[in-house]
Amino acid sequence: MAKVKVHVFLKPGVLDVQGKAVEGALQGLGWPGVSNARVGKLIEFDLTGVEDPQGEAKKMCEQLLANTVIESYRIEAA
Repeated sequence: MAKVKVHVFLKPGVLDVQGKAVEGALQGLGWPGVSNARVGKLIEFDLTGVEDPQGEAKKMCEQLLANTVIESYRIEAA
């Protein structure tokens, strides 16, 4: 069994509206040094019965977990 984590973020150059909102809120709460905030997704799951968990997770990202037109992803499999 493999523990898989998939981190999904908007690609550089794509406007991150949630990131901007978080950045503005943190600055408004007294953290003026916060900049370039980005918001993404973390998807965790167990994967059994496969020889190549990294490869299977990549297929999942390409088909469902990430919109590869505007998002990039990083896979951790252990």
